[in-house]
Amino acid sequence: MAAKRVFLCLSIKHQENPHNGRGKAPISQQLPGESDSDFADFSSKILHLKGDRQDFEFVKSSLSAEGFDVVYDINGTFTAPLLSDAVDPKSRHKGKLETESLLQSKGVNWTSIRPVYIYGPLNYNPVEEWFFHRLKAGRPIPIPSSGIQITQLGHVKDLARVFVQVLGNEKANKEIFNISGDKYVTFDGLARACAKAGGFPEPELIHYNPKDFDFGKKKSFPFRDQHFFASIEKAKTVFGWVPEFGLIEGLTDSYNLDFGRGTYRKGADFETDDIILSKKKSLVSV
Repeated sequence: MAAKRVFLCLSIKHQENPHNGRGKAPISQQLPGESDSDFADFSSKILHLKGDRQDFEFVKSSLSAEGFDVVYDINGTFTAPLLSDAVDPKSRHKGKLETESLLQSKGVNWTSIRPVYIYGPLNYNPVEEWFFHRLKAGRPIPIPSSGIQITQLGHVKDLARVFVQVLGNEKANKEIFNISGDKYVTFDGLARACAKAGGFPEPELIHYNPKDFDFGKKKSFPFRDQHFFASIEKAKTVFGWVPEFGLIEGLTDSYNLDFGRGTYRKGADFETDDIILSKKKSLVSV
């Protein structure tokens, strides 16, 4: 099969969401354990067109000049400029849903991948890093509410395999797939899993009522304070994708190849932790 020309669409207009890391990091990064020569060979084959995806003229002129067989749109909120006039959805989640409707209406060959929380080496927003920082410092881990909120994480390498498996796959045409790990986990369980993966002692977990605090623009916890999970059976059934990483195995891979090497995205910041810990009457230690 002839090599396909791929456009990896990353950049967004920063004013829309200045905290979104997509499009800000280099489009290619040397992987842990990858040789300099292999990385140089890989990165030399990448053409990075950097600009505002909501600038229709830029998108039109760039794509018309190069031509592409496949577009991997990593920020599916603002896809409209790639197909038609720009839109301005009120929220990024509404935008993703509208993007799927737009693709359907245009009659193009498309596949929508819906990850839950993504984790793993070099992920732009590794949620596990938040736990690793506190475990490394030997600090209690503040967890909102009861700690039994159920969530789900998918390893970045498993997600990458999906990107490859749907390419040119007729079974994936005009279909939507949830992608994540096989197992659900509570917030408390995740904290303990991170400790096990990094070889740390059993952590002290502190529960607090978020309504008792005003953290301003600071985030006190890397997850939404709610249940958040999805079935991945459709991807398994339709094109045989199965996640390779269990949660402990995946967190261990992340720690060994990323945080444990000192290549984490953000430095330790315990400001909100200290605010929580100082208000003893709101805490329950487990």
